[in-house]
Amino acid sequence: MESIALWQAGTLCGIVCWILVSSYCNVTPALRSLLQPWVAHHVDVGIPLILQIQRFRHRALDALFAGLSCVVSVPFYTAFLPLLFWSGHGKLARQMTLLMAFCDYMGNCVKDVVSAPRPSCPPVRRVTATKDEEENAMEYGLPSSHTLNTVCLSGYLLHYVLSYIQSRDALIAFAGFAVVCLLVGLVGLGRIYLGMHSLIDIIGGLIMGLVILAFWLTVHDYVDSFIVSGQNVTYFWTTLSFLLLFAYPTPELPTPSFEFHTAFNGVALGIIAGVQQTYSQFHHEAVPRIFTPQLSLAALLGRVLVGIPTILLVKFCSKALAKWTLPMVSNMLSIPIRSTSYIPALNGSVTLKKSDEIKQSGYLQKLFFYGHQQSFDVDTGIRFLQYAGLAWSVVDLVPSLFSYLGL
Repeated sequence: MESIALWQAGTLCGIVCWILVSSYCNVTPALRSLLQPWVAHHVDVGIPLILQIQRFRHRALDALFAGLSCVVSVPFYTAFLPLLFWSGHGKLARQMTLLMAFCDYMGNCVKDVVSAPRPSCPPVRRVTATKDEEENAMEYGLPSSHTLNTVCLSGYLLHYVLSYIQSRDALIAFAGFAVVCLLVGLVGLGRIYLGMHSLIDIIGGLIMGLVILAFWLTVHDYVDSFIVSGQNVTYFWTTLSFLLLFAYPTPELPTPSFEFHTAFNGVALGIIAGVQQTYSQFHHEAVPRIFTPQLSLAALLGRVLVGIPTILLVKFCSKALAKWTLPMVSNMLSIPIRSTSYIPALNGSVTLKKSDEIKQSGYLQKLFFYGHQQSFDVDTGIRFLQYAGLAWSVVDLVPSLFSYLGL
């Protein structure tokens, strides 16, 4: 217990110290001044390559690469991960959720630290077939999140499958590795073809993905053991999640990256809190798994028909509850707040300085020196609680309904 408490306290104190040091020493602007010109130069140098690839423009290629971008996007994994939990592969689902949150945080931090542009459009043709792609285009370029996420998640999935089937056949391992490499290659090529990234962005995403995957394969067993049987798990992760909202760099201009991080940060907390409470009931290694007599495909379909509407309802209710409680608590504590999208009555209610318009900037400084700031954006807390509630329902509320309904 003492050693656990010490490393937990050490971790949290280390993050707080990093936030303070990076804030007062202006680490982000210093790194940006070093990296941004170099990356922007390589983005410009890579435009002729993009134009050469886009010379093969065809509607079939547009559809292929746009569809592939959707399949490896954050919304896809957000919908796919609940199915893993409900199909009995709880460990895989937990690890992929946390790995996704880690990739999202690290990738978006680098994006906003460097604040490097995407390829200029025109001359590059940019294809944004979905609303999700339109939001992605508003982010900075380096690294390519799609490439990074594909490397990490497909690589970890291959590791899990090979471990699960306990196969030592070199041919099966080679075939799986070839499929992963093909998928990563197509995703990277597709991001260039769609005009969303330059070659330097793809290389950056590939390198970051390999480093993160290697690190995760080293620690994933320890992380999972801590989640399912550790001490002070929920309290520790709640504090960690709160600090990670502050430990985020200020971008040169506002982007959706911080919103994506906030959402998946909430998802990770909801998953961990729910699993910690219900592991022995719903998420241990002996639970029924798909394609076994205990869990048929028809039963999984029934789970999906019950589970999806339930988590959507919880998402709506948690958002409404957060929109009601957070402003009330803020008023009780005399904390000035504003809302850019969720609460119209608070939109523009305070005249903001130009430096206050960036939601991601200086949260810790606002916390300690809030007298120098005019307001806090309450949307961050609403989004965080909304997705934490959704994730909790995936691993706690919905499995309880399955048990009650005999699914």
